Order: sequence, then structure tokens, then C-alpha cells
Amino acid sequence: MHAKPIFGCLLLVASSLAAQTSSSSSGTEVVPSGVNPIRTSETHSEADGRTTDKQSLERIGIDGRYVPYLDVEKESVQVNSTTVRTIERTYGRDPDGRKTLTQVVQEEKRSLPGGAEKVVRNTSNSDADGRLQIVRREMEDTKQTSATVQETKTTAYTFASDGQMVPSVQSQERRTRTGDHDVQFRKSTMLPDINGNWQLQEVREGVIKDDGKERTTHERVSRPNNDGQLAVVESTVSKEADTAPGEGRDTVESYSTSVPGSADEGRMRLNQRTTTVRRKSLSGGTLTEQQVTQRNPGAPGDDPRPTQKTIDIMRPMSAGGTEHNQQTISIDTNGSSNVVWVDTGKASSTVQVETQKATPPSAVKIDDQPQAKPQ
Repeated sequence: MHAKPIFGCLLLVASSLAAQTSSSSSGTEVVPSGVNPIRTSETHSEADGRTTDKQSLERIGIDGRYVPYLDVEKESVQVNSTTVRTIERTYGRDPDGRKTLTQVVQEEKRSLPGGAEKVVRNTSNSDADGRLQIVRREMEDTKQTSATVQETKTTAYTFASDGQMVPSVQSQERRTRTGDHDVQFRKSTMLPDINGNWQLQEVREGVIKDDGKERTTHERVSRPNNDGQLAVVESTVSKEADTAPGEGRDTVESYSTSVPGSADEGRMRLNQRTTTVRRKSLSGGTLTEQQVTQRNPGAPGDDPRPTQKTIDIMRPMSAGGTEHNQQTISIDTNGSSNVVWVDTGKASSTVQVETQKATPPSAVKIDDQPQAKPQ
């Protein structure tokens, strides 16, 4: 195991007002022997209606030094009082190590009167010639049908074999407020059959209860069985509780009729439980401890056992900002522990005053026409 070097840079963003600019970075992530370690650097800035997030990933090159291989840049601009435009660009590296644009996701979100909202999201990939081609389009419409009911319809479009963009997935979600803090939800997902008719594939429904001290979510997942009837196949129970200011305990239990390593018995069994405990440290930081309990696929009849633990310690630095150290520990069948992952990093913030005004994200030229079919 090796200690991770810390590196990072400060991103300065122009603003007509004092803008809060923060940067954070993490060093080498220590992984099991034989796996190439990855080093990441992240920056975040906000200025005059623009939010910019950048993430750079590096890995060990053939000369033993870290070289960049993936960059993700995301810009969001408040165009006006009702519209937010976001562009996310992903860059890879070609065989010569040059930075190459591989994917662009453009999103425009508009708020409408009466609590309605429209979102259009286009995903484009680069072709062999480096031109951006739209591969997926999502259109999302949200309406407040009453004081307590909100409905969202989402349709995704992709290109068919004839080069035409056709709907490929559709979902409908309804959220109903049943009390001051309680919400019922139901989301149906449909796929088209060979004739283009929508067929129900999945239903997720449940309830969220919040009494101010504990938030509980019960969710059931139903899918058509062999007879075409909906049957519950998965269930999740999540609890988030605050035990003291800045401290808490969360649990997520996942049940399924399909247990790894055995045939589907048609009855719900606990497959995994994740428990997270957050508490304050004497240094003024926080200590987060998470334990994962899972069923063993090699012995599906046995009760779930602890398989992994993650300990994350965050401390304030004397010069400002914070530093963290995270360890992931694997637990074998005999209860023995072994550290398999270490992640360390620092985060700092500064205030930068400039006089320029932020502008919308630069436009990206995208070919909206289908590619020619091969002869």
C-alpha cells in the first residue's frame, strides 16, 4: 500500500460580483496489486449565474509517470429567470495522447407557470471522423396537476435501423403528497414491441415518510411474470435518522425473490444491508463508517454476512479547508480484514473578485442527421 500524493489547481472564474470559488482534489487511489492506480483532480466554481465543474483522471503511463486519460467538464448557466442551460463534455485521449472530444450532453431546463417544467437532453458521440452525432434524445415534461400531485412524463429517442429517430423508452411518474412530509410515488417504464406499441416493463412504487427526525422510504419493484401479470420482484427499505446535530445513522436493506447462487424461489429474502454511521470527531471533523452485509452466492442458504467496511475521516486544516482519508476494508468468510483501497484528498476555497460577466456555455456543433447506411 502506498500513500497518495495530493495535487490540484485553483480554477478562477470571472464574475461581476465577488464569486465563491472552491477547488478539491484527490490523489492516487491505492487498489489491489496488478491494477493501475488512478489519480483524480476536481475543481468547482460559481460566478454570476455560471457553475463549472471539472474532473481530470490520470493513470500510470509506460514510463511510470501519471498521464491524463479522461477529462469531464460541466458548465451550467442561468440563461434567464426560467431557463438553465448545461453542457457536459467528455474528453479521452487518442493513441498519440492528444485530448479528444468523445461525448457531449446538452440539456436545457425551462420552468413554466403553474409549477410545470420542460427538459430537453441530447447525447452526442464522436464518430470515426471526430464529428458529433446525436445518439439519444430525452424529453421530460413535469406538471403540477393539483396542489398535492406532480406528474412527469419522459420519452427517450434513439435511431432505428432505417436512420429515423424513434421513441425507445417511455416512463410516467406520479408523486402525491399525503401529508406535511409524506409522499407516495409510482413510476412506470414502458418499451415498444415489434409493432411499436408500448408494453409495460417495470413499476416502481412506494412511500416516503418523514417525521423530522427519521426519513423512511419503502420501494417495491414489479415486473411482468411468465403469465404477463405484474409481480413484486424487489423491495428496498431505507432509513435516515439524525441522532444528534451533524450525526446520524442510515440503513438500506435490499430484498429480492432472486437470490445470487440459487433459483428464483418466488419469496422475498434479504440480499444486502448497508449501514452508515456519521459522528463528530474530537478534532472538529467528521468520522463516517459504512458496513456492507451481503449474502454469499456460494452459500445462498446462509444468512448475509459482513463483507466490506469503509472508514472516512474528514478533518479541518489549520490553513483553511479540509482533508480526508478513506479506507475500504474487505472482510473474508473467516472475519479477517484486509485494506484494499485508500483514498486521500484535500479541499480548499477562496474568494475571487473579477469584473467580467459570465457568458453562456460555448455552442457545440452537432450533426443532427443520421449517418449514411453502409452499402
